[in-house]
Amino acid sequence: MTEPVGKKQKINPKKKLVINFFENNSPGLQYRMSTLISKTKIAERGKIHAIFVADSLAYFDSYKGPHNFKESLKTGIQAPKNDPSLSISAMAAVTKNVGFAVTFSSISEQPYHLARRLATLDHLTNGRIGWNVVSSFLPSTARELLNNAPLPEHDERYNKTEEYLQVIYELLLSSWRDDAVIVDREKGEYIDTDRVREINFKGDYFDVAGPSLSEPSKQRLPVIVQAGTSTKGKNFAAQHAEVIYINGLTPGNLGDKIKSIKKLAVEKGRNEDSIKFLCSATVIVGQTEEEAQAKYDELVEYSDHDGAQVLFGGWTGIDLSQWDDDQELNHVENNGMRSYIENLTKFNPGKKFTKKTIIERISVGGSTSAVFVGTPDKIANDIEKYVEESDVDGFNFTYAVWPESFEDLVDYVIPKLQEKGLAQTEYPVENGTYREQLYGKEGQSFVPENHPAFNLRWRSGVSEEEFVTKLNKK
Repeated sequence: MTEPVGKKQKINPKKKLVINFFENNSPGLQYRMSTLISKTKIAERGKIHAIFVADSLAYFDSYKGPHNFKESLKTGIQAPKNDPSLSISAMAAVTKNVGFAVTFSSISEQPYHLARRLATLDHLTNGRIGWNVVSSFLPSTARELLNNAPLPEHDERYNKTEEYLQVIYELLLSSWRDDAVIVDREKGEYIDTDRVREINFKGDYFDVAGPSLSEPSKQRLPVIVQAGTSTKGKNFAAQHAEVIYINGLTPGNLGDKIKSIKKLAVEKGRNEDSIKFLCSATVIVGQTEEEAQAKYDELVEYSDHDGAQVLFGGWTGIDLSQWDDDQELNHVENNGMRSYIENLTKFNPGKKFTKKTIIERISVGGSTSAVFVGTPDKIANDIEKYVEESDVDGFNFTYAVWPESFEDLVDYVIPKLQEKGLAQTEYPVENGTYREQLYGKEGQSFVPENHPAFNLRWRSGVSEEEFVTKLNKK
């Protein structure tokens, strides 16, 4: 049927995917300065948006536990782990456009201290820092950081994190005016002191006077990243996050989660398009299907079963050592395991899950990550289908073999995605900030207007009295 004259056809252009590399400052992920620099250069060559650095503040100690840190050390699964932030400036020095999303917990240090660390990183990278906000969930973290007190209940951790984030917002945005640094050589003044104020924050958990120790950085506030999927976590993410890391057992399951958070975001007055949803993924690339499958099979064959179980215990708190390899886990007397298996079988009806099958899932890509195996064309087609079914905005790609996995992604898969219009061929803003690259818009170095931190910024030309009056009204 011919389209009526004057009526434009609706065209849904393909979204440009946000593509990250995944990292962790531990031996299993090759976190050495030489490999980090190489990885960052590979990322920039592939027009990758950012390197996401995960972290936790204690050993994964559930496997053969409780409190058994030795299995984590033996297998090198996220152990030992060093501070992920200290290498960022070196990685930034060899690139111009790659962003860096770094994980910091709200129980690791006082917000006054972290505000300085975040601002310093944003200065050193010329505005390319993001903060993955976590509240910590491992009981072992509480043992080390909370004087062996119990980890606060889930909802209380999020309540404290909400207040923690508010302190960070106010320190970085409300204590210094944009133009506070004047560098007036004639008067001998570096800062106009009338443009710096105390925030005098008083809450249920924190009492912080301020002002921030650091002058305003290029982004003023790092890109806010979050990964919570509980009810409280989803509400927190819908309110604050610009990037949400989220996984699903199937593309449809992932799509349902994304849809629910978007709905929450709109209810909170935000634009759903201002949040980018990313899921974890791994690619196993071959020039033929047979070659790719052989690579996958080899990875499974050489996988470390103990290491996989350490990782699973760290994610879930469940000790897999209590079951035999071939024992079906569908009806075991363990609420956490049974719930996990029920979710798996819901999206894989009729399939029986054993410890062995779970270990295989974890060994190549993780238990809920997307794993794409095949030729570059097949993987690009599978990714396109996955995006269409889930509405995900991009991927956090991890690797199975260094540097082959990332090089195969950049050299073979990314070009196919570029041909499909799914991957950017150039950075939207040369020498741009993380936020500019994320949103693909020059000048978008600060949070969008619908973000809760937007009106907390003390802008140039606004007197302290005017600003405080505006804050009090809000």
